[in-house]
Amino acid sequence: MLYATILLPDLAIDGAILDGLDASRAFVLIDGPLQRRHVVAASNAARAAGIHHGQSLAAAQALLRSLHAAPFDAEATARLRAAVASIAYAYSEQVAIRETDAVTLEIGASLRYFGGWPKLARSLRRQLRRLGLQHRLGVAATPLASLLAAADRDGRIIDDKGMRVLLRDTPLAGARLDARAVTMLEAMGLRRLDEVLALPRAGLRRRFGADLMDHLDRLVGQRADPLQPWRPAEQFSAGLELDAEVHATAAILFPLRRYLQQLAAFLSCRDGGVQRFELSLLHSRGEPTVLNVAMASPERDAQRLFELARLKLDRVEVASPIIGLRVRADELPPFVPLRGDLFERSATALNSWQALTDRLRARLGDEVLMTPIEQADHRPEKAWSAAPGARVGHIDCGPRPLWLLPRPIPLRDRAPRVLSGPERIESGWWDDDQAGRDYYVLETSLGQRAWAFREAGQQHGPWLLHGWFA
Repeated sequence: MLYATILLPDLAIDGAILDGLDASRAFVLIDGPLQRRHVVAASNAARAAGIHHGQSLAAAQALLRSLHAAPFDAEATARLRAAVASIAYAYSEQVAIRETDAVTLEIGASLRYFGGWPKLARSLRRQLRRLGLQHRLGVAATPLASLLAAADRDGRIIDDKGMRVLLRDTPLAGARLDARAVTMLEAMGLRRLDEVLALPRAGLRRRFGADLMDHLDRLVGQRADPLQPWRPAEQFSAGLELDAEVHATAAILFPLRRYLQQLAAFLSCRDGGVQRFELSLLHSRGEPTVLNVAMASPERDAQRLFELARLKLDRVEVASPIIGLRVRADELPPFVPLRGDLFERSATALNSWQALTDRLRARLGDEVLMTPIEQADHRPEKAWSAAPGARVGHIDCGPRPLWLLPRPIPLRDRAPRVLSGPERIESGWWDDDQAGRDYYVLETSLGQRAWAFREAGQQHGPWLLHGWFA
């Protein structure tokens, strides 16, 4: 078996930057009780000033007076890590989140299908960059070795020879060992993994217990290292609370784009799509503003989802300041991409038509855009409907004009020529709107083709025009 690990060294910091913090600014994410705040993660500028994980907030502020502190959002970080797992799930069904900063997947069974590791790695990196995440990749014969390879040898596959070099070069502090065991081993003068592996196993077990030996055996493949499989959720939900109130929807477009990219990755890993999702704007006062974004067919392209959501937001008048944003998708139907021959344009035309109707619905509202529905009624004015819940049906009938007038009017032509007919329509006795008509296709003196009728049974009465043929 062959494992690949996606290492996310600054996942929490990346998430904070995506939520709007300045990447060039010195800031930290903090957690803990009010009187004992400590640093969970630090930006590059903060680390350059000597600030590190686990440091107290007071000590960090003493090093850098201009330091900005923001609360650490564990749930948002977990959602971002799950988005990475969603990306990995598209390449392997064996995906695990065992480390807080890494996602591991088994790629031996699918490596050939994706054209080898270089192509698979390029595809992974492209999607991770789209999410705005710093990352490192490593491949080895065991999950732990692939994690160490990602930290030390970004993008490389570690074979048997490379494994020996990796063990020689990896310091104990970077071997994912227990912190207490690392301190004791370093006190013995040991600095690298290969030095520890060279010691007698019985002595190591007596001094450090079974946990250290189990870790080392799983690292070198002498002991099985099963992964707890990760599975995508049944629904998608993501959101954030803003640091400050905003009064315009344009201010939330940046985080909205990120969440829709996560939604697209989630849908891709499920091999599904979304036909409707819910966008909620949270307010400091009053109920949330809920927008339903609907599409004609299931979709999973992040740019198209964002475009439709933005058009919806353009129509919103913000009555109360916005303090948060939430995206939710519960209905996830299968996604079937349109197919066609190399020289066939029907699939492209249908896709363009659906995109147009989706944009019109998002910009104008669901109640403005209507689709004609054929009805089981012989009367021409009632043979179609655009009302929701209409009774759909089909009746075989004669030729019908492309242009049907709103109501019949007298035909002002002295000598029209009958081309076909009559077609008798007698219907509507059940709804007090009974019609008895004999319809004809006529040619006027100007060469136009008209659809007109007389009262049923009359052969010399006036013509009533009801439509025009193209």
